[in-house]
Amino acid sequence: MKNFIAIVVCGVILPLIMAFAGIRKTHQNQIVKLKPYPIANPIPSPKIKVEKLNFKGHEAFLMDIGQKESSNRYEIVNKFGYMGKYQFGNKTLKSIGINVSRKTFLTSPSLQEEAMDRLLTQNYKSLRRYINKYEGKYIHGVLITKSGVLAAAHLGGAGNVRKFFKKGYEFEDANGTKITSYMRLFSGYSLNI
Repeated sequence: MKNFIAIVVCGVILPLIMAFAGIRKTHQNQIVKLKPYPIANPIPSPKIKVEKLNFKGHEAFLMDIGQKESSNRYEIVNKFGYMGKYQFGNKTLKSIGINVSRKTFLTSPSLQEEAMDRLLTQNYKSLRRYINKYEGKYIHGVLITKSGVLAAAHLGGAGNVRKFFKKGYEFEDANGTKITSYMRLFSGYSLNI
């Protein structure tokens, strides 16, 4: 029985211990300490949240926002009067220099795309300081990305996004959608702004 235990210890357990310690015997019975190698994908600290980023482009961002807002339908008006693919209100359209009738806006996909480009540019200018300061960091539990911030501004306005950064204010639209849900959902897109 003692011989069996000695065989098991020498033949099985000792090599396992040496393997876990990074030690191996060479063919000449010399013990060599192996150098550690870097792990390609280290396990994140439990304190860090891991967010799935999209890494899609500008066109995908527009399609995905349009899908969320209206199922990419240019002609739709919701029960609150918000119009088109991106669900614009009259006040927002006027703020970006578009003053047309509802019919004109709803029947012109190119005008709606122009409106979205103008709004993204305006919101970026308004929020650039916050994006530059916080991008890649967690603020109030949310990973900040340029596309996430601009999506949140589309939902709740740049002013409410600034309140989020300054005070942790959580704006909700009339449907109960929070700006942080847009920050998470639309994070990590590469935008042409």
